[in-house]
Amino acid sequence: MSLNNKISTEITAEQMAKVIAQLQEAKATLKEVLIFNLTANERQNMLKMGDKTLAFVGRTISHAKQSPDLVPSFLDVTEAQKDYKLAADLYEVYLETSKLLRSVEDSMMVAGGEAYEAALVFYNAVKGAHRSNIAGTQDIYEDLKQQFPRNRRNTETKI
Repeated sequence: MSLNNKISTEITAEQMAKVIAQLQEAKATLKEVLIFNLTANERQNMLKMGDKTLAFVGRTISHAKQSPDLVPSFLDVTEAQKDYKLAADLYEVYLETSKLLRSVEDSMMVAGGEAYEAALVFYNAVKGAHRSNIAGTQDIYEDLKQQFPRNRRNTETKI
Protein backbone atom coordinates (compact mmCIF):
# COMPACT_ATOMS: atom_id res chain seq x y z
CA MET A 1 0.00 0.00 0.00
CA SER A 2 1.27 3.42 -0.93
CA LEU A 3 1.45 6.28 1.54
CA ASN A 4 -0.80 8.06 -0.96
CA ASN A 5 -3.41 5.29 -1.17
CA LYS A 6 -6.11 6.31 -3.66
CA ILE A 7 -8.01 3.04 -3.94
CA SER A 8 -8.76 0.28 -1.46
CA THR A 9 -11.50 -2.00 -2.70
CA GLU A 10 -11.97 -5.25 -4.56
CA ILE A 11 -14.15 -6.88 -7.15
CA THR A 12 -15.98 -9.80 -5.62
CA ALA A 13 -16.21 -13.11 -7.46
CA GLU A 14 -19.93 -12.46 -7.88
CA GLN A 15 -19.32 -9.02 -9.38
CA MET A 16 -16.65 -10.39 -11.72
CA ALA A 17 -18.92 -13.18 -12.92
CA LYS A 18 -21.77 -10.71 -13.47
CA VAL A 19 -19.61 -8.25 -15.44
CA ILE A 20 -18.12 -10.99 -17.61
CA ALA A 21 -21.61 -12.39 -18.28
CA GLN A 22 -22.93 -8.93 -19.18
CA LEU A 23 -20.05 -8.31 -21.56
CA GLN A 24 -20.56 -11.70 -23.17
CA GLU A 25 -24.28 -10.96 -23.46
CA ALA A 26 -23.57 -7.64 -25.18
CA LYS A 27 -21.21 -9.38 -27.59
CA ALA A 28 -23.79 -12.09 -28.26
CA THR A 29 -26.49 -9.47 -28.81
CA LEU A 30 -24.35 -7.89 -31.52
CA LYS A 31 -23.00 -11.15 -32.96
CA GLU A 32 -24.51 -10.48 -36.39
CA VAL A 33 -22.78 -7.10 -36.50
CA LEU A 34 -19.43 -7.85 -34.85
CA ILE A 35 -18.29 -10.15 -37.63
CA PHE A 36 -15.01 -8.57 -38.72
CA ASN A 37 -11.45 -9.03 -37.59
CA LEU A 38 -9.59 -6.49 -39.70
CA THR A 39 -5.84 -6.63 -40.18
CA ALA A 40 -3.73 -3.63 -39.27
CA ASN A 41 -3.30 -2.89 -42.97
CA GLU A 42 -7.05 -3.06 -43.61
CA ARG A 43 -7.70 -0.74 -40.68
CA GLN A 44 -5.10 1.72 -41.90
CA ASN A 45 -6.40 1.83 -45.48
CA MET A 46 -10.12 1.91 -44.75
CA LEU A 47 -12.26 5.04 -44.87
CA LYS A 48 -13.15 6.00 -41.29
CA MET A 49 -16.06 7.86 -39.75
CA GLY A 50 -16.04 10.11 -36.72
CA ASP A 51 -18.38 12.85 -35.48
CA LYS A 52 -17.87 15.16 -38.45
CA THR A 53 -17.87 12.41 -41.06
CA LEU A 54 -20.97 10.84 -39.54
CA ALA A 55 -22.80 14.18 -39.86
CA PHE A 56 -21.55 14.61 -43.45
CA VAL A 57 -22.72 11.14 -44.47
CA GLY A 58 -26.13 11.66 -42.85
CA ARG A 59 -26.66 14.96 -44.66
CA THR A 60 -25.43 13.49 -47.95
CA ILE A 61 -27.87 10.59 -47.75
CA SER A 62 -30.68 13.00 -46.90
CA HIS A 63 -29.85 15.09 -49.98
CA ALA A 64 -29.60 11.96 -52.15
CA LYS A 65 -33.08 10.89 -51.03
CA GLN A 66 -34.48 14.36 -51.76
CA SER A 67 -32.74 14.63 -55.14
CA PRO A 68 -32.91 11.15 -56.70
CA ASP A 69 -32.20 12.59 -60.16
CA LEU A 70 -28.65 13.41 -58.99
CA VAL A 71 -27.96 9.89 -57.66
CA PRO A 72 -25.76 7.79 -59.98
CA SER A 73 -27.50 4.62 -61.16
CA PHE A 74 -24.85 2.44 -59.54
CA LEU A 75 -25.37 3.99 -56.07
CA ASP A 76 -27.83 2.18 -53.80
CA VAL A 77 -29.05 4.94 -51.48
CA THR A 78 -31.20 2.53 -49.45
CA GLU A 79 -28.16 0.36 -48.71
CA ALA A 80 -26.07 3.46 -47.95
CA GLN A 81 -28.74 4.64 -45.50
CA LYS A 82 -28.78 1.20 -43.86
CA ASP A 83 -24.96 1.26 -43.52
CA TYR A 84 -25.12 4.80 -42.15
CA LYS A 85 -27.66 3.87 -39.49
CA LEU A 86 -25.59 0.86 -38.47
CA ALA A 87 -22.45 3.00 -38.28
CA ALA A 88 -24.29 5.65 -36.23
CA ASP A 89 -25.69 3.03 -33.85
CA LEU A 90 -22.30 1.37 -33.47
CA TYR A 91 -20.72 4.77 -32.86
CA GLU A 92 -23.10 5.29 -29.95
CA VAL A 93 -22.13 1.86 -28.58
CA TYR A 94 -18.48 2.76 -29.16
CA LEU A 95 -18.79 6.01 -27.19
CA GLU A 96 -20.41 4.25 -24.24
CA THR A 97 -17.92 1.37 -24.20
CA SER A 98 -15.03 3.84 -24.57
CA LYS A 99 -16.18 5.60 -21.40
CA LEU A 100 -16.33 2.27 -19.60
CA LEU A 101 -12.94 1.19 -20.94
CA ARG A 102 -11.36 4.50 -19.90
CA SER A 103 -12.75 4.13 -16.37
CA VAL A 104 -11.49 0.55 -16.18
CA GLU A 105 -8.05 1.62 -17.45
CA ASP A 106 -7.84 4.52 -14.99
CA SER A 107 -8.77 2.37 -11.99
CA MET A 108 -6.48 -0.43 -13.17
CA MET A 109 -3.59 2.04 -13.49
CA VAL A 110 -4.14 3.46 -9.99
CA ALA A 111 -4.50 0.03 -8.36
CA GLY A 112 -1.61 -1.41 -10.38
CA GLY A 113 0.62 1.55 -9.62
CA GLU A 114 -0.05 1.26 -5.91
CA ALA A 115 0.56 -2.50 -5.94
CA TYR A 116 3.77 -2.06 -7.95
CA GLU A 117 4.97 0.66 -5.57
CA ALA A 118 4.34 -1.64 -2.59
CA ALA A 119 6.21 -4.47 -4.34
CA LEU A 120 9.17 -2.19 -5.03
CA VAL A 121 9.25 -1.05 -1.40
CA PHE A 122 9.32 -4.67 -0.24
CA TYR A 123 11.91 -5.66 -2.87
CA ASN A 124 14.19 -2.81 -1.87
CA ALA A 125 13.80 -3.75 1.81
CA VAL A 126 14.70 -7.38 1.00
CA LYS A 127 17.62 -6.22 -1.13
CA GLY A 128 18.93 -4.09 1.75
CA ALA A 129 18.42 -6.95 4.21
CA HIS A 130 20.25 -9.32 1.84
CA ARG A 131 23.20 -6.90 1.57
CA SER A 132 23.31 -6.84 5.37
CA ASN A 133 23.33 -10.66 5.44
CA ILE A 134 20.00 -10.93 7.27
CA ALA A 135 18.99 -14.57 7.58
CA GLY A 136 16.17 -15.78 5.34
CA THR A 137 16.57 -13.12 2.69
CA GLN A 138 18.77 -14.98 0.19
CA ASP A 139 16.01 -17.06 -1.47
CA ILE A 140 13.53 -14.20 -1.56
CA TYR A 141 16.09 -11.82 -3.02
CA GLU A 142 17.25 -14.34 -5.64
CA ASP A 143 13.66 -15.03 -6.67
CA LEU A 144 12.66 -11.36 -6.96
CA LYS A 145 15.83 -10.11 -8.63
CA GLN A 146 15.03 -12.29 -11.65
CA GLN A 147 12.46 -9.65 -12.58
CA PHE A 148 15.20 -7.04 -12.76
CA PRO A 149 17.96 -8.55 -14.89
CA ARG A 150 20.92 -6.31 -15.46
CA ASN A 151 21.44 -5.01 -18.94
CA ARG A 152 23.78 -7.33 -20.68
CA ARG A 153 25.74 -5.94 -23.55
CA ASN A 154 25.66 -7.81 -26.76
CA THR A 155 29.03 -9.55 -26.94
CA GLU A 156 28.57 -10.72 -30.50
CA THR A 157 30.70 -9.00 -33.09
CA LYS A 158 28.66 -7.12 -35.64
CA ILE A 159 29.79 -7.48 -39.23
